[in-house]
Amino acid sequence: MAIKPEDLFENVVEDMGVPGVAAGIGALALVPLLIPAVAKVGKPIAKAAIKSGIVLYEKSKGIIEETGELFEDLVAESKAELAEQQTQTEIEVVPTHPEAS
Repeated sequence: MAIKPEDLFENVVEDMGVPGVAAGIGALALVPLLIPAVAKVGKPIAKAAIKSGIVLYEKSKGIIEETGELFEDLVAESKAELAEQQTQTEIEVVPTHPEAS
């Protein structure tokens, strides 16, 4: 079932009412007048947000690298412990085996 533009407009008018639609049209009419003002205020805010994002990205890269190294160390230690346990188990099994006596 396709949505028709007429149905969408009717739903907006029903939900918001005539005053809401008028306010929306008025806001759209004011956008060209507000763009220069928003650009003056918005540009420094956007630059600050981008700078913060870059700093956060750089810090997170270091944290991710450290976490990866820590994980690799834990995996290596776990493998070594498993190998030691397996060797210990094999050593304990050999003397108690009936054919070993």
